[in-house]
Amino acid sequence: MSVKFQDYYEILGVGRDASEDEIKRAYRKLARKYHPDVNKDKEAEERFKQINEAHEVLKDPEKRKLYDQLGSDWQAGQDFKPPPGWEDAHFEFRTGPGTESFDFGGGFSDFFEALFGGRMAGGGRASGRQRSWVMHGQDHEAEIEIDLESAYRGATRTLTLQGHEIDPQGQVRPTVQNIQVKIPAGVTDGTRIRLTGKGGEGMGGGPPGDLYLKVRIEPHPRFSLDGRNLQTEVPVTPWEAALGATVQVATMEGTVNLKIPANSQSGKKLRLRGKGFPKKTGERGDLIARLKIVIPKNLTAREKELFAEMAKESRFNPRKP
Repeated sequence: MSVKFQDYYEILGVGRDASEDEIKRAYRKLARKYHPDVNKDKEAEERFKQINEAHEVLKDPEKRKLYDQLGSDWQAGQDFKPPPGWEDAHFEFRTGPGTESFDFGGGFSDFFEALFGGRMAGGGRASGRQRSWVMHGQDHEAEIEIDLESAYRGATRTLTLQGHEIDPQGQVRPTVQNIQVKIPAGVTDGTRIRLTGKGGEGMGGGPPGDLYLKVRIEPHPRFSLDGRNLQTEVPVTPWEAALGATVQVATMEGTVNLKIPANSQSGKKLRLRGKGFPKKTGERGDLIARLKIVIPKNLTAREKELFAEMAKESRFNPRKP
């Protein structure tokens, strides 16, 4: 039997090399646009069926692999006849918590049934007795900026969420919600915090999606973060670098003494273990102190004499190897 070929990639508007995340995002965007609870256009329901059918195949690695074996030369609408032996491939379509589930009403397309047998959970075929549109809410992403101290110690922030909901009359209206967000100690730049159920509203009784907050740490005047290690610059005088010294260095927990070895060069890095960001294991990263040799901006007459005397006495030439 010949049926009309369905280009599932074209239906979702993605390339054949699209990742699972790209397929998921494309599906949710289109499904929300053509969902019967939102779109009352007479053609929206049929479009919604096609979108769901395409997603059912492309979201599953095994079914997608089988579908991809048909090649990329087919065009949507062309007559298609499954290769010999294709009728032996059957799949079950299960629904459960956290998944998009639906009854197509009019059943799967002939193309779908020709490839996969039109199997639903339990082995039965899709029927038109009941129409149930249930869809998991869309996941949302947002950024939250915090200072370095809050990232180090942990904090609680109030976040205002602006969204929308569909009232009993089917109208979309804006909503505002304030929620408390707990930021765990030791989060680093780029960490994602998941807020379950704070994403897009589900449809047809489906559960809401999740909100993922991407942490952005504001620049700090003294410290920078490299993984779990903190970095800071420590200015030292020429004589401290040459003769060695003990200086005070600021950390996230106060000041500590840092021993500078004699003959230290500008740019030398010294490690203070356990003075960095906390890890999940309970340990901490390190604080890396980078030395920077500085000279007084306004030399006294005596200081100028001492520098001049040292210039006469010293045979050191930094421009020679």
